[in-house]
Amino acid sequence: MIGLLLIIPVLLIRYGLPHFVDRSALKRLRFTPPPEGHEKIIFWVYLLSTLAILAYLVFTKIIIESTSIFYVGVSVYGVGILLYAVSMCQFGKPSEHGINTNGLYRFSRNPIYAAFFIILLGCVLITQSIILFALTVIYQISVHWVILSEERWCLSKFGDEYERYMKKVRRYL
Repeated sequence: MIGLLLIIPVLLIRYGLPHFVDRSALKRLRFTPPPEGHEKIIFWVYLLSTLAILAYLVFTKIIIESTSIFYVGVSVYGVGILLYAVSMCQFGKPSEHGINTNGLYRFSRNPIYAAFFIILLGCVLITQSIILFALTVIYQISVHWVILSEERWCLSKFGDEYERYMKKVRRYL
């Protein structure tokens, strides 16, 4: 079985689901605050590591084994897909002020990123690939800096309301 099968649900959720929930959600998902200084390099690392992960998975063969690592990987992947779908649906329905504070956004300011990381962790366990693990680590480090950039933008756009939200809700899980 090829790793492309692991990517298809992610792409359908990422680009299909928001379209049905709220068409403006796709536009908001595409928006990235303008990076400043070193963030420009980090942003390129983020983009390139994402592309490298997707390309690697396209060409990776999955060998279905009767091992506990494989079954744990499938379970982790499944939980990640579920959380990803739920967070995408909830992203499409922000409050009137534009900040998502309901559903998973009550527990994490970044449930989409957290869910995608869980999906990648499942893929690493399913494929048992050190290369995919290394790419995931690089991706996750760069995502942290992208999130800091997004938080800076949210603070400038939403002000005190977002600052209160930051104090109440964790960045990740």
